[in-house]
Amino acid sequence: MTTASNSAMHGAPSLVLLALEPWRAGIDLAASFLSTRPRRIGDGHPVLVLPGLGGGDWSTVWLRRSLNRAGFATSGWGLGLNRGPEGDFDEWLARLDAKVQALHDRDGRKVSIIGWSLGGIYARELAKRVPHLVRQVVTLGSPFAGIKSSNAQTAFKLLNRGRAQPMTAELEQRLRTDPPVPATAIYSRTDGVVAWQSCMLNESAHAQNIEVSGSSHCGMGAHPQVLRAVVDRLAAV
Repeated sequence: MTTASNSAMHGAPSLVLLALEPWRAGIDLAASFLSTRPRRIGDGHPVLVLPGLGGGDWSTVWLRRSLNRAGFATSGWGLGLNRGPEGDFDEWLARLDAKVQALHDRDGRKVSIIGWSLGGIYARELAKRVPHLVRQVVTLGSPFAGIKSSNAQTAFKLLNRGRAQPMTAELEQRLRTDPPVPATAIYSRTDGVVAWQSCMLNESAHAQNIEVSGSSHCGMGAHPQVLRAVVDRLAAV
């Protein structure tokens, strides 16, 4: 088993994998169109879906539609383009706390949170802040165990006009700490954006890593194997 502390030492994926990301993401989406829909096994509980860096609710449409068809009640994050945390990290997370609280109050049930890439880091931190509101967390290619092991640093700086927040050792350690709710980390060894080793949590009775074969980073939210894994985890917990 690879631990979070060890996986932080791995470097970013090769530039070849990075260059192939757009093409492979298209293949992932096409494969999803051609595959069998996930079974309708959901219980209708609320699911909040958080996009990756540079994405928004438009980028999670296929994922949310698939989960709705499987019997879950999904919601987008409603905050536009994900440029990364704005200002103080915890003050910024408080805006997402309110979203989780609203979904919980609306349905009277705990909320599952799915986060893609950077969105998965938000999801884990939310579960630490408001665990009484969160049913479980599922991350898709999220480098919480080594956020510097990524090819996305340039994109992050461009989206923030060069004003990226410094990553302190204390914050890195905080992000590696697993949340106190059931958690699943989905990763792909062929991820071209983040090191797959940095996307793995420390397994326990309530924490599980799931490897998907052949998925890109940018197409992970549409990859048929990912969709099946997410539906299964949402239904199982």
